[in-house]
Amino acid sequence: MALDTEPATLQEQEEIDEEEWEPRLDAPAHHPSAPPDELFEMLTTVDPSYIISLIRKLLPTDATDNYTSHGVDACVDGKVAINDHVEESSASQCGDEILNSSNNSYESMNIVQDYDKHARPEGENEESCHGFNLPSNSVGEEAWEEYGCILWDLAASKTNAELMVENLVLEVLLANLLVSQSVRVKEISLGIIGNLACHEAPLKHVVSTNGLVEILVDQLCLDDTQCLCEACRLLTLGLQSCEPIPWAEALQLEHILCRILWIAENTLNLQLIEKSVGLLLAIIEGQLEVVHVLLPPLMKLSLPSILINLLTFEMGKLTSERIPERYSVLDVVVRAIEALSAIDGHSHEICSNKELFMLACDMVKLTDKVEVANSCVTAAVLIANILSDATDLASEISQDLRFLQGLLDIFPFASDDLEAQSALWNIIARLLLHVRENEMSQSSLSQYVSVLASKSDLIEDILLDYQLDDCSDKDKGMTTSTKSNAKTTAITRLTSILDQWIVSKDSAEENNMAGELHPDKVSVNRLLDCCRKSSKCNDAACFMD
Repeated sequence: MALDTEPATLQEQEEIDEEEWEPRLDAPAHHPSAPPDELFEMLTTVDPSYIISLIRKLLPTDATDNYTSHGVDACVDGKVAINDHVEESSASQCGDEILNSSNNSYESMNIVQDYDKHARPEGENEESCHGFNLPSNSVGEEAWEEYGCILWDLAASKTNAELMVENLVLEVLLANLLVSQSVRVKEISLGIIGNLACHEAPLKHVVSTNGLVEILVDQLCLDDTQCLCEACRLLTLGLQSCEPIPWAEALQLEHILCRILWIAENTLNLQLIEKSVGLLLAIIEGQLEVVHVLLPPLMKLSLPSILINLLTFEMGKLTSERIPERYSVLDVVVRAIEALSAIDGHSHEICSNKELFMLACDMVKLTDKVEVANSCVTAAVLIANILSDATDLASEISQDLRFLQGLLDIFPFASDDLEAQSALWNIIARLLLHVRENEMSQSSLSQYVSVLASKSDLIEDILLDYQLDDCSDKDKGMTTSTKSNAKTTAITRLTSILDQWIVSKDSAEENNMAGELHPDKVSVNRLLDCCRKSSKCNDAACFMD
């Protein structure tokens, strides 16, 4: 009996499957049922009319003509202005007169019935909207937050973002920034605009919306932490865009720059420290026009000392207790200082600060670098920049074996960063040039070589990569002049120091003093051989084992 039942069951299942794939007779002919593999995409597509209804929900409940002067007249016959993105639907339709945002003229469009359900509560009078006085369409702050957060998320999509700006979401948000006293409303408004600013076309709309950039800059005067975070994020995006000048001009007022520095120096909120210093970093790394407009007044307002104070505090926290939440703060502070140290005409105050130099060296000497690897790499670049201006400092750290060991430990973290690798070679070359191996005592020389021998495997890997790079360059027809002279100098000095130690060891063995020498001769010889091969590869041809 069981055998008879199974075929019947399979046959019934096949018939059911076939029925599921057949178009339903009651479904519109142009809307066939989607196959299962396309259901996810269908379900994740956001109906433009739904987005438009959300924009309508954010309309301020009360505003005067003072606000409509900014171009925020978004309510016409109970509808937010929408455009041709909303296509005609085969579902039951209603004719509504709307404002087309592309030409500011009225046109009649068919809107799906679902839009009315989202856009107008039951019993609402279509003619009840005059300016921003929307008593029947207004929502409480909690509901406003809910709708605003949905738009905030949807604005991350380029398609949704473009639809929003074409339907006057910027004007609606501008009105809210002007009218609302709620910091939560302001935060969400800034967050939505921040996500819109991640896309090129919507960002251009932000800049072209009359008065919006200035109002966004004014939000820096708020006292709410989350609002300030979103404001700093948004302004950073503006300065990093292809049109940063309007943002720089809006930021150049002295009280605004003072406010940014005050926030960075005084806030205890880690996210706000990161965002505010990130804004300063965007200025320092910005286009020449941005740097020209904003950096000189910031320097007069003690930007370098504020950044150094922040680094001092973060290093104190790092050495006393490891707090993972502070790692990103440390990283952005070091990046800002390093970027400032590389700008001609503004680097002197950074490069002449001995306290800063020692802080950067302490970061390099950290024994556990994994969690703050990026900061350590940036610190090495900063040290290289400082030594290029203050060459005398190299002699002070040339005998610091922990520092030398720390530099070698950073190489693996800079494997994909050519600038950082060049900086590391530059520092090592400067240090080794101050080592007088012929004049050093045997114990001092042994200590120096002990550090090199303890890192012999790492150094060999670094030199092997150097050999491969040189060979690759030769295959491409590049001359050795294109390679860093610092690498050549460093390898030459390493070879000389190791050679001198071997000579001194042989002499010590003859005088029965070998017990005072700690480095392993086998490791030293292997490292010396690798250095010599690297030198030959650089001078003539590549010799591989």
